[in-house]
Amino acid sequence: MIQEIEEILKNKGDNFKSEPIIFDLSNTDDEKRLIELNIEGKVKFIIDDYEEQQLELFGINNPTKVYTPSFKDEFDSYYKNLGSKTPISRDGNWVYFPWSLKLIHILKEDDFQLVRTARNMNLISREEQEKFHNATIGIGGLSVGSSVAFALVLQGGPKHIKLADMDRLALTNTNRILMGVDDLGVLKVEMAARRIYEINPYSKVEIFPEGLQVDNIDKFFEGLDIIIDELDNIAIKYLIREKAKQYKIPVIMATDNGDNAVVDVERYDKEDNIKYFHGRMGDDISYESLLKLDKFGIGKMATKCVGPENVTIKMQESLLEMGKTIVSWPQLGGAALVNGAAVAYCVRRILNNQSVINNRALISIDEKLIPNYNEEGEVKKREDAADMFRKIFGL
Repeated sequence: MIQEIEEILKNKGDNFKSEPIIFDLSNTDDEKRLIELNIEGKVKFIIDDYEEQQLELFGINNPTKVYTPSFKDEFDSYYKNLGSKTPISRDGNWVYFPWSLKLIHILKEDDFQLVRTARNMNLISREEQEKFHNATIGIGGLSVGSSVAFALVLQGGPKHIKLADMDRLALTNTNRILMGVDDLGVLKVEMAARRIYEINPYSKVEIFPEGLQVDNIDKFFEGLDIIIDELDNIAIKYLIREKAKQYKIPVIMATDNGDNAVVDVERYDKEDNIKYFHGRMGDDISYESLLKLDKFGIGKMATKCVGPENVTIKMQESLLEMGKTIVSWPQLGGAALVNGAAVAYCVRRILNNQSVINNRALISIDEKLIPNYNEEGEVKKREDAADMFRKIFGL
């Protein structure tokens, strides 16, 4: 019995591709492919709420009828007529997710996007939504970066997304990445791509599982409208800005800070003379010099960039305990979500040529929700802590 269990547990299954297959059953070839997939036993779950999707679509296309007594009867007549032209099973598309063995009936792409984003109106206008959707966004680093990706896609944002990260999902990541234990060990780019496709199967996700490197960064930048920098590698962060200046595209970087967020926007699309990191790391840095930094040097430079005055006291205390009582800097799921929402907001405004800062914004939940946060004594306590932190790092 033990041997049998061991043999079962050795079988880790197929290494599924993280890209869906979309079937149009009005196409004979697609119909044959789906039949073959089912014969092979690769379809385990079928989800079909197509009538509900059509009901929503009918309401969106006929908003003046939604609250009338005859609405349901009019929809029933519309849906019956739809089924008389072709079997309902052949209307719309079917999307298959290889990693979950699910087959799902969905609307055609334009109708799907219309229904998915209907509740955005008019917080996001139709014109704004279209510009947002048709963009190409690159995200480097998928800890906070995955929250950014999901926030973008949830709002009906960029159809084309490039993702770069070389790491795999670990258990310690699941305090801030919206994935579960069923994805442990999966490459973060694959994990994020799967979730994006599950939200919008018509997305186009390009993955860079080797992460961003000198020899692939130009390919990553091809066609980008905006790049999101959530990388830990400080030398590559510098290289991103070199390329952003070359290609004249904006960089957005979000840094979690306890429960709060630090959001930096650098408009290389608007200005030629912006200093990298808005000059917060100094003028004498280069890719080569940053590449040579040891762990303490990286920590010093990162602290310099964020600004000791902006680092919460608990975060300061935690950073000084790395390698003593904790193994890495702390990060919280709530802060990742705040960062994701803030970056998605900036992306949407930039794509629609709306005003947004070309500098830094501090998004502090502490300030808004802690009583007496701005009282003189509390401010003095934070200033003293920041001064001590500067001295420790020699800033």
